[in-house]
Amino acid sequence: MFTNSIPPSLSPALKSHLETQCNFATELSRKLFDTAQQLSELHLRLAQDLLQEWSNASQQLLSARDTGEFMSLAAAQLQPGSDKLRQYQQQLGNLVANANVEMNRTAENHLPEASRTAVAFADEVVRKTAEETEKATQRQREMIEKMHASGHRDGAGQGRETGRQSDQAH
Repeated sequence: MFTNSIPPSLSPALKSHLETQCNFATELSRKLFDTAQQLSELHLRLAQDLLQEWSNASQQLLSARDTGEFMSLAAAQLQPGSDKLRQYQQQLGNLVANANVEMNRTAENHLPEASRTAVAFADEVVRKTAEETEKATQRQREMIEKMHASGHRDGAGQGRETGRQSDQAH
């Protein structure tokens, strides 16, 4: 999916792991967006229902002939409003529970692949580190051998030179 945005110089294992992570994040984002959309629709339905009920209740209350009828109508309007809120709460609970199930399902689907690519990348890093360590060790050995060999040559030459100087002094 994001193949074009990942530089080609990256190792195949890292590229695969990054693609897997991007796919996982993309699918989780889609699930979150869907949930947010459903939540917005639920809020909107509740608002529309409550506004409609309040509008109807207001019209009935305005048409009341006396205080007794007004109080009777007002008390009758409390029950449908609380029923709407209870229904909203139940739908909200279901929406959140379903979102949780979907998120868990998405994670279960993607985590095995993410783990596999992470292990492959870690193995590649370990292998490359071992190779680079071996190369560095080899370079150090070669440098020590060169220093040792040059030290023997210089040391042998110095020994002869020192011998000549002591012969001349005597």
